[in-house]
Amino acid sequence: MRVSQLGEFGLIERLKEILQSGLIGDDTAPVQVGGQTLLLTCDVLVQDRHFKLAYPPSAIGWKAISVNVSDIVANGGEPLYALVSLVLPDMEVSYLEELYHGIKRACDFYRCEVVGGNISRGDELCIDVFMLGKTERFVGRRGAREGEGLFVSGTLGDSKAGLELLLMERKSYEPFELTLIERHLRPTARIDLCKHVSRYASASMDLSDGLSSDAYKLAQASGVRLNLFPDRIPLSQELLAFCKKHRKEPLQYALSGGEDYQLLFTQPVERLNPFLSMVQIGVVEKGQGVYLAGVPIEPEGFDHFRVV
Repeated sequence: MRVSQLGEFGLIERLKEILQSGLIGDDTAPVQVGGQTLLLTCDVLVQDRHFKLAYPPSAIGWKAISVNVSDIVANGGEPLYALVSLVLPDMEVSYLEELYHGIKRACDFYRCEVVGGNISRGDELCIDVFMLGKTERFVGRRGAREGEGLFVSGTLGDSKAGLELLLMERKSYEPFELTLIERHLRPTARIDLCKHVSRYASASMDLSDGLSSDAYKLAQASGVRLNLFPDRIPLSQELLAFCKKHRKEPLQYALSGGEDYQLLFTQPVERLNPFLSMVQIGVVEKGQGVYLAGVPIEPEGFDHFRVV
């Protein structure tokens, strides 16, 4: 059997069986050091898989940090330090300088710091980030309880639309299209919600692979059924304009689009904070799987090894 036959998430389950660690299975690994809960995570961006060299290098650097901060925040934490490792061909130094300007701007925004890394030569540019964070209370995927609400932190499907626009390689774009492209190139981790998640959420993760896929992971980890309300899933005006122009179904973008890096979490409904960007999109019920208005749906989202 090849990896493409098993799939990304099937492979992860196989490797977890070998390692036998109870800390594997969430966006970060919570480890106890001196009475403090530290959060460990890592993510890699690979040329022509996650980005094109034609993209602004500063945006690639920003995104490399943001996707890791998103993991930290999803488990109720704040980012502290990062190590950045590069695999790169012989390329212009000016490109790498601009890449690191983007990394620095992201670190300044999220109040964290790159403290080292590694460099090796390869055929394509790869950016691997390891990040360390801390939390007062770790919130993983396993705590959702029947009767709670399912919440999301912002609009969904924008990144997928932005990627499709980029791949069109047009000479000009309308203003709403440029906004969608920006949301794909420079996602912003929801660090504004980290304290709320740590205090009130029962289960939490970030939306990197698509709502239907990630909701399925949360439901499976918690042993519950998630029932989504299609009319409450937040869609941006930009996505609606894109779908109208290209005759697409916006809800499908929200369900299957990856790399929005919003937060998906469960909590008691009465803990809704009207001053934060959070919308209830469903409820936690007894059972298993993910349902849309009472109809079961299959996980549909990004898989690194899916054969298209």
